[in-house]
Amino acid sequence: MQGFLNLNKPFDWTSHDCVARVRKLLRLKRVGHAGTLDPAATGVLPIAFGKATRLLQYLPGNKAYQATIRFGLQTTTDDLQGEIITSAPCPELSLAEINAILPQFIGEIQQIPPNYSAIQVDGKRLYDLARRGLQVEVPVRTVEVFQIEILAWREGEFPELDIAIACGSGTYIRAIARDLGAVLQTGGTLAALTRTVSSGFELTNSITLSDLETQLQTGTFQAIAPDTPLLHLPTVILPPVSAHKWCQGQRIPVNLDIGDTVRVYEQETHFLGIGQIKEQLLIPITVLHN
Repeated sequence: MQGFLNLNKPFDWTSHDCVARVRKLLRLKRVGHAGTLDPAATGVLPIAFGKATRLLQYLPGNKAYQATIRFGLQTTTDDLQGEIITSAPCPELSLAEINAILPQFIGEIQQIPPNYSAIQVDGKRLYDLARRGLQVEVPVRTVEVFQIEILAWREGEFPELDIAIACGSGTYIRAIARDLGAVLQTGGTLAALTRTVSSGFELTNSITLSDLETQLQTGTFQAIAPDTPLLHLPTVILPPVSAHKWCQGQRIPVNLDIGDTVRVYEQETHFLGIGQIKEQLLIPITVLHN
């Protein structure tokens, strides 16, 4: 069995927990995921299994979230799971003030990831260093935010803002909450997060772990085909003889100039794997069929 699963990650589960559960349900050793989600976040977690785990690196990087930001609070983790650093009611904060500064967070922006994150510094995960009380300089990253849409605004001592964010890979929504609060001089932290899109998978088509278990028990589970999330890559179609040679590791001459990384098929419908075109040669990179 090989393919993908569009999992709706439950609250308080790590991404690793989800992989372990899917591995047990499918009775497969080769299971992996794309785009780690924090335990407190829910939503789309793409899961690959079988030989499809080798395709995770080729998935598109697009992501989208629905987030709730609470103002007046700062925490050690930039979300409600951490210890409170400052707590100062800000009932005077207005939506107009937020609207005025939101454009600063759209486009290519500089971002310092949260101290409690999976990023590595000198081979160590930041969350491991933070838990040990070690202070390290977190490198600034350039990330891209395509769109921020305001969904709802709730006034109060600690007002809350619901937003929808479309962004590139590597963007931390916790950091956006923290930095938005810093610019407003109120403090801000992430109160809730749901990922609605990840690597070509959408929340509307996702299934829960309970759904997966039921489908497996009733024999109705259908894996997502390995090439389904790779439609952003150009296609090369080979005749049977060339396809066989390519699957055996041979470079195939092609008169094409359609990009570096491509999907490779035999006779239009039989997905073979991923190749690279260099100097008009189709080079095998990830072959799923021998």
